[in-house]
Amino acid sequence: MYRQIAVVAHNIRSIHNVGSLMRTIDGLGIQKLYLTGYTPYPQKKDDQRLPHEYIKINKQINKTALGAELNINWSHYDGAIDVLLENLKEKGYQVCALEQSKESIKLTDYVPPEKIVLILGSEIKGIDPAILDISDVVVEIPMLGLKESYNVTLAAAMTLYSLRFCHD
Repeated sequence: MYRQIAVVAHNIRSIHNVGSLMRTIDGLGIQKLYLTGYTPYPQKKDDQRLPHEYIKINKQINKTALGAELNINWSHYDGAIDVLLENLKEKGYQVCALEQSKESIKLTDYVPPEKIVLILGSEIKGIDPAILDISDVVVEIPMLGLKESYNVTLAAAMTLYSLRFCHD
């Protein structure tokens, strides 16, 4: 039996990164994607945006999602992210932030529980320190080269694959 995994994509600015993330989530059978903050999102029922806005965004997301946005369980969450994370904790999810920090542990050393929500943050600024403070654990992917980080969707794919298949 696979563990239950949800993802919170908070303040992801790139529409193409969102589409790529949706395709990854579809491929790995992730249960839920929450798009929060200023993260772009496809058209939703009772969408309050103007049609030219969501049509343009849908087209751009589809460019990298290739239809995965139609197959996955996603929602746009307008409320405060701390409220969302507290609700997920109440449902038994461990909140895991993917970020480099003094408190982070290597992904290879992490032992995930059966229910986990992975938080992804801004491509430039990372995850806000206030969100890190309410996370149960912070994990990072070891870097061996000269660059300090991976693209957010590549990091998400590596982490989600590891959580799905490498920690049983």
